[in-house]
Parts: sequence; structure tokens; C-alpha cells
Amino acid sequence: MVTSNEAAVFAEHLVKRFGERRVVDGVDLSVPRGAIYGVLGPNGAGKTTTLRTVLGIIEPDEGRRSVLGHFSPREASDRVGYLPEERGLYPSMKARDAIAFMGALRGLDRRTGRARAAEMMEAAGLGHAVDAKIKTLSKGMAQLVQLLGSIVHRPDLLVLDEPFSGLDPVNQEKLEALILAERDRGATVLFSTHIMAHAERVCDRLAIIAGGKRRFEGTVDAARGTLPSRVRYLPTRPDPAIAAILPHDARPDGSAGDGWRFQLPDEGIEGLLVTLIDRGYGIAGLSIERPSLHDAFVRIVGRDAAGEQDA
Repeated sequence: MVTSNEAAVFAEHLVKRFGERRVVDGVDLSVPRGAIYGVLGPNGAGKTTTLRTVLGIIEPDEGRRSVLGHFSPREASDRVGYLPEERGLYPSMKARDAIAFMGALRGLDRRTGRARAAEMMEAAGLGHAVDAKIKTLSKGMAQLVQLLGSIVHRPDLLVLDEPFSGLDPVNQEKLEALILAERDRGATVLFSTHIMAHAERVCDRLAIIAGGKRRFEGTVDAARGTLPSRVRYLPTRPDPAIAAILPHDARPDGSAGDGWRFQLPDEGIEGLLVTLIDRGYGIAGLSIERPSLHDAFVRIVGRDAAGEQDA
């Protein structure tokens, strides 16, 4: 476990109530410096409230947290970049000026901000829109401009709340590239999402939250490891009697003719394959499928995903 001094973000038993509801219910987080860390959960799981509580935008009812070594998160605010779930830019402001303005809020001088803004927009494929007003940009372009505004001051910690929401696939790829570039620059990236594919591609570690509680913390591989791999097997010589040799959970694979599907045995597949070949059933096709992060997420979250409301 990374301690509060070693972690970029540390939270211990965070609780936040709204009325009688505990939207954040005893959440622990430990985000290593220089990592990309995802907070995953269904809509309404408490992700946004957790991030806002960690950052000091709202105060917890119980627990403690630190940001970049400060137990008062606002003391680290100039070293943090934050993209909230609710996007908002001045519609009549030019894109370059909007980015420089966001940097100025974090202590960056305007001239440096404008120069960096032009460079960053060019690198992100938005060089043609440097002097375009925000109201003339597409939703995806405006969202990228706001993201650039959150990193123009080169923060040590970047916090993104549902950053992929509403983006088309092209801009999603651009955002993933920006996240990876920030990590390579040395920043820590903390983001929330309910879209598993993005987390699976970029996260070093992740936490899964449901019903306001943390249900899992670890690497993507560790999350996938909570479920067994599945085997698809197609014999060379089909025969119903083969069921007596296969594991007890084997079922016909309707998508593969005479194929079968079953859980990968704890002892591995090699011994079973030797038996199948010795008995003359042969192997016409074989694949071992690891569970996806989506599969693991559904298993971990379970019923907590049902009936939750945005929080």
C-alpha cells in the first residue's frame, strides 16, 4: 500500500452524505505518483463526488485525504489540472485565449499560456482553430480545448471526470494519446469513467466503485483475474461421448458447430488435450479467451449497478 506521503492522491475512509444517503461510503484510494489511475463505476456510483471530495471542492463528512502531500488539497491547487464532468467555456472567447485563461487561474502568465496554447493545439490537430471562437467549434473540439486548458500549466496531477463522454472515436483516440503523453511527461493522471475499453487500454491501476463503496483496487490484469479464462474447443471427430472427458461445466458452443465451451481448468489445459488426442477426438480448433475488463467489472459490481442514480 502506498502511503499518504508517497501517493499523489491518498484517501482513507472518505464519507460524504447528502441527506440520508451516503454517496461516498468509506472509500479508500492510493494513487501512485506518475501513474494513470482509473476510478470506474456505473452511472451514479459516486465517482464524481469522490473526485470532488478528494480535490477539496466539497468537504468529506468523515475520513481524510491528501493531494500531492497536502492534507488541505487547495494548497496544491496550482499543481493540479482538473476537467470537470460539466464542461464550460466562454463561448465568445477564442480557443487560444480560453486555454491561456485557464492556465492563468493556476498561476501561469498570460504570454506563456498563449504561446503554449498555440503549440498544444497544433500538436493536437487543432492548429487551424487557434483563433476560432469557442461557439464555432464542434463539441469534441471544444472539449479538447478545455482539456488542453487543464494541462497548459503542466500540472503534477491531472484529474479528469468522465473525459470521454460525448466524444466521437477519433477524438477519444486523441484524448487517450494526451493522457499517455501526460503520464510520459511525469504527471499523475486520475480519471473517472464507466467505459471499460479506455481504462483497459491506458490504466496502470484502477479502483471500481459501486454504491458509494470501493469494490476493487489493483491492476487491470488483477481485475481480469477475478474471473477464470474460457476455453473454446472443436474436435476433429465429433462425438457426444466426448462430454464425459471434458470438464463438468462444458457446454456445446452454438457458434462453432460441434464445438464446446468450458472454464479453463485450474491445472491447465495440457493434460486434457493429451487425453483428447489419445482417445482419437483430435483438435480442429482451440482458443483460450481471457475475460475482458468489462466482464470483470460486471462480476465485481453485480447488483450494485442496478438502480443507481447520478451522483
